[in-house]
Amino acid sequence: MKRILLVFALFLFGASLAACGGVDDVEIALITDYGDIDDESFNQGTWEGIVEYAEEHDIAYAYYRPSEVSDDAYIEEIDRAVRDGAKIIVTPGFLFSQAVYTSQLRHPHVTFILLDAVPEDEDEGVFVAHNTVSIFYDEHESGFLAGYAAVYDEFTELGYMGGIAVPAVVRFGIGFIAGAYYAADELGVTIEFPDNRYTYLGTFNAGADVESEAAGWFNAGTEIIFAAAGGAGGSVMSAAEDISAWMIGVDVDQSANSDRVLTSAMKALATSVQLVLDDYYSGKFPSGQTLYLSATEDGVGLPLENSRFRNQATVEAAYNAIFDKIADGDLIVPSNYDELLDFFTDWELGNLPITRETVGG
Repeated sequence: MKRILLVFALFLFGASLAACGGVDDVEIALITDYGDIDDESFNQGTWEGIVEYAEEHDIAYAYYRPSEVSDDAYIEEIDRAVRDGAKIIVTPGFLFSQAVYTSQLRHPHVTFILLDAVPEDEDEGVFVAHNTVSIFYDEHESGFLAGYAAVYDEFTELGYMGGIAVPAVVRFGIGFIAGAYYAADELGVTIEFPDNRYTYLGTFNAGADVESEAAGWFNAGTEIIFAAAGGAGGSVMSAAEDISAWMIGVDVDQSANSDRVLTSAMKALATSVQLVLDDYYSGKFPSGQTLYLSATEDGVGLPLENSRFRNQATVEAAYNAIFDKIADGDLIVPSNYDELLDFFTDWELGNLPITRETVGG
């Protein structure tokens, strides 16, 4: 899966897959977070991987959607899946930290795959049990590639909208800044990234207020916004469509959602889940481990085949070259503010155009 991440077709098989009233003989279960399996983000990307793997290997599967965003609701659905016979439970996102901490101990014979988080209890701390694996992605590398490609495609007025300043969203933004300025230095061009075009929305949900803020940025001259904001990214898309501006999607390939999506800063959600499922069924489950997937493991990247770069050949050649540098360890992408300061110093790019308070992390 070098450079170009695989894109999986979404299979929707009707209500029989959703565990609304219980499902018999489930083996692989997905517990969604605040969204559904068609959220065009974390839930969908993870679900696609489960569906493809389970269909290929003739394994029963289902998804369970909690009634609300709370540890109790997540644990309730995990318990429901276990009662339905689930042997493997996949939970996408940082919201599941406490629920998986509790459930891995309550159900020691059930295997848990936790994405973008570790099992953590407020009092007891972090504990990845023998029946659990945590998977993280180097979002800063994916964000870097998105910023780098955008500037190579001649965008110079940039913006970043994160959902909530959780670690993954912070890393996306840090990488985006670094990639954009790295490309600007290579090309000898000037880009702008003023403070008021880098923000956290305080939500991952779509809303008129998000669309209005994005429209304000576009009308003020922002050419493209990278929205690492879950469902709120849909509101940025709508604003981009209204005035024919551009946006960059996140987590999964969002090109099918709008013709104003230039590209997407992807995590290999589907692929990583499939790899761990394969390990489980072959007796090689990474018991109690925390895995970090980077460009080296093809864990992050852009979907070149579905991107809408105006200078496709130029961007693709530059992207492939910089991807190799990152994957080979020849270029270390910053993941927090202090590393970003060092990065800018190394490349003599002048004063950082944002503050520690703006960026977070």
